[in-house]
Amino acid sequence: MGHIWKEGTTDLLRSGTLAALLLVLPGAAGCQALFSKARIESPEEAAISKSVKARLAAEKTVNLTSVEVETNSGTVYLSGVVASLAARERALKLAWEVRGVQTVINHLEVEK
Repeated sequence: MGHIWKEGTTDLLRSGTLAALLLVLPGAAGCQALFSKARIESPEEAAISKSVKARLAAEKTVNLTSVEVETNSGTVYLSGVVASLAARERALKLAWEVRGVQTVINHLEVEK
């Protein structure tokens, strides 16, 4: 059989560099989620987050008070755990109703 890999690839494998990269890269991607909490929202983003949180808190049909909200450049991120699929869908709908929201990323999980 012919060699499919280029010469430098086997050197990477032997040196362990490729293995090290494969171990580090997934961790680096996970760090983004950890450090996103340290980001400070602009006044406009904070106003959007506050409006979304107010709508979630005012909801009477399902309890959405534990939903975490973060806004970045018009994108609202919802995270946390809710009691049902209906609660998850309601939170998504309420977030979309807020002025200034351009996108909603729903990371809400339903209790098991």
